[in-house]
Amino acid sequence: MLQQNLRTCGLALAVAAAVVLSPHAQSETFTATASVKNASGAAASAPVTIVVDRKMPQAEADKFLAAFKSGGTAALRKALTGVAPTGSVRVGGGSPTATRLTIERPTDKGRLLTIVADTPILQLGAGAAGAKPKEGYDFAIIDLQVDSKGAGEGTFAPAAKVTVKEGVFVVEDYSGEIVKLAGVIRK
Repeated sequence: MLQQNLRTCGLALAVAAAVVLSPHAQSETFTATASVKNASGAAASAPVTIVVDRKMPQAEADKFLAAFKSGGTAALRKALTGVAPTGSVRVGGGSPTATRLTIERPTDKGRLLTIVADTPILQLGAGAAGAKPKEGYDFAIIDLQVDSKGAGEGTFAPAAKVTVKEGVFVVEDYSGEIVKLAGVIRK
């Protein structure tokens, strides 16, 4: 059975109810290993570097939530146009991709960082025979759960479609598989 990757996105929790810890804190760099395994057992991994230059204050994040609620992904994309990058994501030796939305909220284990790029980074499986269309997978979304020392784990949707189901943001990755971020360390 093909595993369908629909997961409740930390974006909803972070945007709708974030308690922003310090939006103007110093820059942080995290490294991790991204790994994915499909239903047939094929696996891949790559190093990932995530730079967070700034975290958004709640008032700024609320504007993007309102845009999404009023007009879906097209309105969110338009609202993010011209927004100064909040950092970047680099997979392997590739070029960094700017992120446009970074929100932080406290958790019982430390903090959750939700990071959004307004462009897909990688559409896993797009080159395979019979691959589905790439349209609609317009974002990349990372959720990092880190402790006070910056160590932890996370998930990565390198090409994501964002929808709302039953009032909750849901992220569907293009590949249909969960990309796990292991060994997250703040440098």
